[in-house]
Amino acid sequence: MTGTPTVSPHASKVVLLCFAAVLISYLDRTNISVAAIAMQQDLGWDEATKGVVLSSFFVGYLLLQLVAGTLANKFGGRIVLGVAVLWWSLFTALTPPAALASFGALIAARIALGLGEAAVFPGSINMIGRWVLPQHRSRAVALFSSGLALGTVIALPLTAWIVREWGWPASFYLFGALGIVWGALWFFTVPEGRAEGVEVASAGNAVPWRRIFATPAVWAIVAVHFAHNWALYVLLAWLPSYFKATFDVSLANAGWLSAAPWLASFVMVNVGGSVADRLLRSGMPTTRVRKTLLTPAFLGGALFLVLLPRATTPTMAVVLMCCTTSALAFCIAGFGPNSFDIAPRYADVIWGISNSAGTFPGIIGVSITGFLVQRTGSYNAPFLLTAGICVVGALVYLAFGSGERQIE
Repeated sequence: MTGTPTVSPHASKVVLLCFAAVLISYLDRTNISVAAIAMQQDLGWDEATKGVVLSSFFVGYLLLQLVAGTLANKFGGRIVLGVAVLWWSLFTALTPPAALASFGALIAARIALGLGEAAVFPGSINMIGRWVLPQHRSRAVALFSSGLALGTVIALPLTAWIVREWGWPASFYLFGALGIVWGALWFFTVPEGRAEGVEVASAGNAVPWRRIFATPAVWAIVAVHFAHNWALYVLLAWLPSYFKATFDVSLANAGWLSAAPWLASFVMVNVGGSVADRLLRSGMPTTRVRKTLLTPAFLGGALFLVLLPRATTPTMAVVLMCCTTSALAFCIAGFGPNSFDIAPRYADVIWGISNSAGTFPGIIGVSITGFLVQRTGSYNAPFLLTAGICVVGALVYLAFGSGERQIE
């Protein structure tokens, strides 16, 4: 982190390790998007079956989102996030033997992986609240969130190469081992407690559930998180298959082409976080900052998705995909830190609520995409549906979003 120093020498280390945790989580959940192409051939799946496999992760991810946010608020993100990374790394490594044992065992392993990864964002939000000053939180949230994009950039081409050289099981074993290394670094270098000068998470009080659920600004975050993640998860799960099916590229090229949009996303999410903090320091009202960054970016992302069916070459498709993911990434500076604005003591809990809603697209959006592709023979319908959902999310946030404190 640069600029004005944070209140603790541990702040930058915490943010970077949260970034690494998110990166590893996306290595572990995204590699199957490429590996599934080879697994489909070996195990005899059709497109609908592959969609079930890709979406099963989100069942576990959904079940523990709210629980993870509540546990992080009560016990702190250090223990919750640390245990979670070790748990999901174990089940990443267990994915190949589960897949070879039975379809049911594979689904169970993917659900268990999702249970562990449910803590990555609520736990990281809790740690940002403990160690980073408010004027740096947009950048901090953007930085650790960008692990999503960079993890995808690495996972897609690297998985394609690993699958070609050593077979699809190898990627799960290698990526699972990374989490064990991270766990050692986390528990040996990150201390308990919090920095001086930051607000205590909940001050020992019970979570005000009724007040949280009655606040329109919370529901605005929920709506835009749902819309953002619908686009995110559909693209994460189906981009390699889209490039292979639409343009008949090789498996390796499908991985490389699918990685380019996420590299653009990695850059733009950090640009958005820096812009947000700079605007806030300039005195612009927080509500205006959040809506100014989010609404045009979201609508732009929808427009690029509408244009995507017109792409006639892989290059044109990659450019439009890069524009889409860049817009989606830029808007994270709008809703990502927003829970700190409206309820700083319960930011982790609100993230758990909004990411619970944001997990449904991983289940229904990914599966619906597989169904629509199988029914129509193209990706046009799911891309247009995704664009419409983005427009609705942007309009809801524009109407009800707020940057003012709502809950003490």
